Amino acid sequence: MAAPALDDVFRREWPRLVAVVARITGDLALAEDAVQEAFARAAAARDREILINPAAWLTTVAKRIAIDAVRREARLAERLPLLVADAPPARDAAGDDRLALLFAVCTPALEPDARLALALRFVCGVPTAEIAAVLLVTHPAMSARLTRAKRRITEQHVRFTVPAGPELAARLPDVLTIVHLLYTVGHTASEGTDLRSADVTRTALELARALRRIAPADLEVAGLLALLLLTEARAPGRVRPDGSIASLEVADRALWDPAMVEEGLELATAALAGGGRFALEAGISGLHSAAPTFAATDWAAVCRLYDRLVERWPSPAAEVARLVARSFLPGEAGASLAALDALQQRAPAAARQVAAARADLLRRMHRTEEARAAYAAARSVERNQAVRDFYGARISALDRP
Repeated sequence: MAAPALDDVFRREWPRLVAVVARITGDLALAEDAVQEAFARAAAARDREILINPAAWLTTVAKRIAIDAVRREARLAERLPLLVADAPPARDAAGDDRLALLFAVCTPALEPDARLALALRFVCGVPTAEIAAVLLVTHPAMSARLTRAKRRITEQHVRFTVPAGPELAARLPDVLTIVHLLYTVGHTASEGTDLRSADVTRTALELARALRRIAPADLEVAGLLALLLLTEARAPGRVRPDGSIASLEVADRALWDPAMVEEGLELATAALAGGGRFALEAGISGLHSAAPTFAATDWAAVCRLYDRLVERWPSPAAEVARLVARSFLPGEAGASLAALDALQQRAPAAARQVAAARADLLRRMHRTEEARAAYAAARSVERNQAVRDFYGARISALDRP
């Protein structure tokens, strides 16, 4: 199989293959090693079946490699009957092996950052170096963190399966949070020249749909899926033909996906009755998506939902977004700016969001010199080149008469 084609298969199939082998073996490290070796063998093989069905070939070979490893490891001998059985363990109702892997990496035995790192690596297939950039640590430190997390999963005998009943209900909040974080990481890349990672956002959306299939009555699951659908529907309007970023204020709404918007609005309307974090965020996103123009946005309704969101989820991110929304109400720009300045002092972790919000608010208030300095400050702490270019364009626009 040609190297470029194999690279494409690796990027596309690696998370699914790891999930399949992990579900069968119950060992994430073993699954990773087996799939890695399978791809190495594929690169050197001349088997016609690789060309016909590479995913099936790789799955078969990875399973055989895992069997050999089990035979060599006496401590894993009890797992051998599972590996050599004709049929693997039953799949979850969602029919997506990655969902079982997601629940495994979201074990309460791990800290939230470790869960996110494992999900990015094994559920989305994001390289370790990129995960290190997302979590602002060095590559060696992230490699060590992933190794410790995998060992922790093995030591805790975490099951690679989707729970049911009360256990499912107890685990869902953590899983929903991780899926949302996955989408957020893909929506705006932490660094590099690309604005977003379509592979990561697509995986997050697929996982949200899978969660909806196993928990169709859960309103927060519906809210998360609605939020992701509405955000993804607007993605085509985020970039102009020349590749530069288009803010929501000037986005071409004709480019938005109407089917996604319709599905998202329906789910968001149903989810709002639950009053959860994701339901409220979906409701806010729905108001933006339903407005025919930016000027027609119902900012009063948006602010009411943000008030409820901050009560339900009192985070700096929610507070920044609420202040931005309030700044569009008549006579509220000055108060919003003062509140942003105060938030910057008590929530240093929100520095990037506050810097961007301040710059845009100062621009809209026609405080040109302050806005220019604020955009420069926002650009100095931003690592994504596309966003840095956006701030640079805003500075250039301020410099023009």
